[in-house]
Amino acid sequence: MPRRTAAVIATALALACTSYAAVAGEYAPLNCRKAGSPSEKTICGSYALGQSEARMATLYAVATSLVAMGQRGDIQDAQRSWLASRDACGDNVGCLTEAYDKRIAALDKVIAGIASRGPY
Repeated sequence: MPRRTAAVIATALALACTSYAAVAGEYAPLNCRKAGSPSEKTICGSYALGQSEARMATLYAVATSLVAMGQRGDIQDAQRSWLASRDACGDNVGCLTEAYDKRIAALDKVIAGIASRGPY
């Protein structure tokens, strides 16, 4: 990753952390004490899936805090759709892993698009 892109992403993450509270109401990472569905219980019982959940939630917060309102709505709609597909995995670890990998890749793409347009 070029140094300039890394700096832009680091700046974006720092900005997102300051505005995360506003975005957290839209999607908060799993609270394992309240995990009820088979997918949530499986995620909470797996270190790797828990890490994927944390990464996805962070990327979601960054992406939604840096885009215009219209694109933010699209990302939020995609998140709701993704949550339904994730929950459809039930306790299937392979399915959950694949779901997280795809969502993380989609959010990475949004952030890379932001970084590619600057300004810097």
